[in-house]
Amino acid sequence: MRLTDFAELVNEQFGEQAAASMLIDHVLTDLGGRTAAQAIDEGADPRDVWRALCRDFDVPRNRW
Repeated sequence: MRLTDFAELVNEQFGEQAAASMLIDHVLTDLGGRTAAQAIDEGADPRDVWRALCRDFDVPRNRW
């Protein structure tokens, strides 16, 4: 997954303001206690970050 695709999915699912905050504030235990922004900055696959966000925020499976 490209980073631009990831950003589009996050913004569509959560809204731009909530997404911006979520990416820097919400700690994802599935990604070693990092935020989504930290994980992306450290080279995590955006697809893995998206799935971790989906799990934490109960996004319907068909949106994963």
